[in-house]
Amino acid sequence: MMAMSTIIGRKNEMEELERLYSSDRPEFVAVYGRRRVGKTFLIKQALKNRFTFQHTGVSPVDQQDEKNRMKTQLESFYYSLLNHGLEGFSQPKTWMEAFFLLEHLLQELDNGQRMVIFIDELPWMDTPRSRFLSAFESFWNGWCNSRDNVMLVVCGSATSWMLSNLSRSKGGLYGRLTAEIKVYPFTLKECEDYFEHENIEMSRYDIVQSYMVFGGIPYYLSYFRKGYSFEGNTDMILFGGKPRLRDEFNRLFKAIFTNSDDCKKIICLLATRNYGFTREEIASATGLPLGGGLSETLSVLAESDFILRYSPYGKGTGEYYKLIDSFCLFWLKYVEKNQENATYINDNFTSDVMKAWRGVAFEQVCWQHVPQIRRALEIGGVKASVSAWYVPGTAQKAGVQVDLLILRDDNVVNLCEMKFCSSYYAIDKEEEAKMLYRVEMLRRTLSTRQTVHLTLITTYGLVHGKHSGKVQKVVTIDDLFT
Repeated sequence: MMAMSTIIGRKNEMEELERLYSSDRPEFVAVYGRRRVGKTFLIKQALKNRFTFQHTGVSPVDQQDEKNRMKTQLESFYYSLLNHGLEGFSQPKTWMEAFFLLEHLLQELDNGQRMVIFIDELPWMDTPRSRFLSAFESFWNGWCNSRDNVMLVVCGSATSWMLSNLSRSKGGLYGRLTAEIKVYPFTLKECEDYFEHENIEMSRYDIVQSYMVFGGIPYYLSYFRKGYSFEGNTDMILFGGKPRLRDEFNRLFKAIFTNSDDCKKIICLLATRNYGFTREEIASATGLPLGGGLSETLSVLAESDFILRYSPYGKGTGEYYKLIDSFCLFWLKYVEKNQENATYINDNFTSDVMKAWRGVAFEQVCWQHVPQIRRALEIGGVKASVSAWYVPGTAQKAGVQVDLLILRDDNVVNLCEMKFCSSYYAIDKEEEAKMLYRVEMLRRTLSTRQTVHLTLITTYGLVHGKHSGKVQKVVTIDDLFT
């Protein structure tokens, strides 16, 4: 997937796969995570040259004829069997027969050493009415599970399928997984390591901007080319007549969600309001029925790391859903309407509209780096929860919106002001008044034991002056790279 031969980050995941390979019992490992996040690359790097059998399911995106999807999957699986040495058998007509052939092949190849069976994009193989899952259950329960030298590794971008059919299975695979590995997007530091490895010169300021657009997804970063600016690379990857990721948004959802249209409706709605929507608001705005189906779709999107479910401060038990996938946010804001303009980013990146987007996108980056913010605040050992706070205004009183609150068990609440700018941030009299108003409004909701710490998260730091004294702590982008 990526040009590099050395894997960036993923140290814990690599060590876990090696530990499982070295065990003396049968292992059933599920690896899952957002599409394009590098799951396959991780597995192949960790276990390279040690596969006994490997196969990848066929993407449903390019399969227009739904009636033949099972046939296509079986045909592809049969060719993988042939490539690994199967002889003397015709193409299977059912999955039960297909896995019997795999068992036969593995018995022929078994030399007593560890046998690694890697099936990539497993959810794609489970087409409607194919009885795939029953056959797969039989393969593990009836054959693999009794052989101490078998390591079955399965992978999939359809996180919901992986969780409901493997991790949380109530059927034949209940409790059968011996390990689960979730692969997350790169952190800012891992993005920096990647660019350094590829000899792509990029400042931390521009790496943060790349994160605002591509969200730390390794596959997207692999299209960056050295010798080009952040703006130039973004134009080449997303804009013009033949960009590298021309239809990525639509393909992304079709590849991992059976109800991709409903998922896109929700994502498009959440992109319009930074602090998110309630379940009831989502149903009303999208026209999707307020019932179990909507709850399931929201859970699927949350499990796939596209959206975040959180309880806003001061809202009791109510839950909000907010978009946290930077790529989707940028696509819907700019790419969808302007993709044909080959120099859109270079032409518009200093515009007021893009400046406003950078403010929102930087807040998303901060939400994705809360552990780093906690370290910078030196509260790593303090139990804390993260939330947002919104109070609508009235004719008599201004509203309040705080996009990141850290509520700590040591009776301190960090009210975080997130400001992305190209130099040190200066607070003037008007801005100070707004900040102090938010602090005072928050203080009124707290007990007398609690203290509010006005916390600035910004690019390079704070210009210290007569209006900056109330800021208790400053976190810079360098802190986000730890």
